[in-house]
Amino acid sequence: MEEPRLAHRASATTRAMKMHFCIPVSQQQPDALGGRYTLYSVYLDGFLFCRVRYSQLHRWNGQLRRVFGNCLPPFPPKYYLAMTTSMADERRDQLEQYLQNVTVDPNMLRSDVFVDFLKRVQLDTFGITTKKASLDIFLPDGRSIQAEILTSDTVERVLEVVSHKIGLCRELLGYFGLFLIRFYKEGKLSVMKKLADFELPYVSLQRSEVENCKVGLRKWYLDPSLDSMLMDCRAAVKLIYLQAIQDIEKEWAKPTQLQRQKLEALQKEDNQTKFLELSQEVQHYGYMQLDPCTCDYPEPGCGAILSVGNNEISCSITLPDNQTQDIIFQMNRVKCWQVTFLGTLLDMDGPQRTLNQNLELKFQYSEDSRWQWFVIYTKQAFLLSSCLKKMISEKMVKQAAENPEMQIEVPEQGKSKKYHIQQSQQSQAQKDYSSFQPRKSKVKIAEVDCVLENIKEEGL
Repeated sequence: MEEPRLAHRASATTRAMKMHFCIPVSQQQPDALGGRYTLYSVYLDGFLFCRVRYSQLHRWNGQLRRVFGNCLPPFPPKYYLAMTTSMADERRDQLEQYLQNVTVDPNMLRSDVFVDFLKRVQLDTFGITTKKASLDIFLPDGRSIQAEILTSDTVERVLEVVSHKIGLCRELLGYFGLFLIRFYKEGKLSVMKKLADFELPYVSLQRSEVENCKVGLRKWYLDPSLDSMLMDCRAAVKLIYLQAIQDIEKEWAKPTQLQRQKLEALQKEDNQTKFLELSQEVQHYGYMQLDPCTCDYPEPGCGAILSVGNNEISCSITLPDNQTQDIIFQMNRVKCWQVTFLGTLLDMDGPQRTLNQNLELKFQYSEDSRWQWFVIYTKQAFLLSSCLKKMISEKMVKQAAENPEMQIEVPEQGKSKKYHIQQSQQSQAQKDYSSFQPRKSKVKIAEVDCVLENIKEEGL
């Protein structure tokens, strides 16, 4: 098996955020005619998504091109002679870039030719056939809904089935998502991954290889004020009410003693609307909290608990003398970030199924008129990156609503929303956002391999 290779950084200007697709490894496999072919291991958000051959991706590109024409990103060319090592590395890098760029267009993400291919390769990779199945979808209060689905049903389809069973308005599905969540015996939980619309929840659960992992339904927005968009749907109110209770019980949201007493009284009355209104005043309400991790601020090796939401990254840092320090990073002062895989992939009958063992996320932050890097070592680096992208997307939507004369496009849960915005000048400096960069162990940071290119979002 090949080691993850090193490459230069790249940049691109896009309207939408790229997905965390990467191909850190490939393997040579024998074919039926005695020759050999390359099998590429494609990861999404740190989890093995599928294994595919170049010929499969080449045919898929042809199908996409017949539908979408020349708006597709360039696809690496065929070679009719044996490839050198450098040529093979270049092809792998080009395939990565293709997968990242092809997911930028929301119209392509919703197309049958796009979704059908990714459904097929997920099933084939993990040896799962299309058949009827029951899938338990867990709610924040611990109850589960048994969804009767096909193993080939996407997240989007499973959400529709669940929404029908609980009476959730379909037009509000974009405010919710399916997540892989690990539950611990002591009552704690860890959100591992937000499932993309084209992922197959049944397959994702089977491939996770994580003990006590379940598929959970949670709201998927980090601006607490968006609760107001759901208040006319009883089922939606019930869901976010249950999640608010869970977040307080798990100490993700941190009410004062007085707030807690009022919330407990409202909970006894089952006054869900008033409970949610008061929750808006609670510290870290509606935030995503990560598992305890480490960071390099104010010195290397400090413990940290991160809560992400409401356009900020809130860090509770434990210093070497066991004193705690709370720091808040505002997203409008974050210039860029990147996720880096620090380890090596092990060959255990094929590459390991997750990249979450040795990950770091570092972001560049403006403080006292100078840029500084803040480094976080967490197995949830991809989830954290997804949350940062979500907050930027929500901010763009809010700006669009406030400035209705200039057009931007922000995809949300597989749906494309257009807004017309007038901008007499760029409201802020153009920003770069960077993602996954796998690299070999013990190599200089300057030699990282850029898998998800720098992304520039205009008009933030």
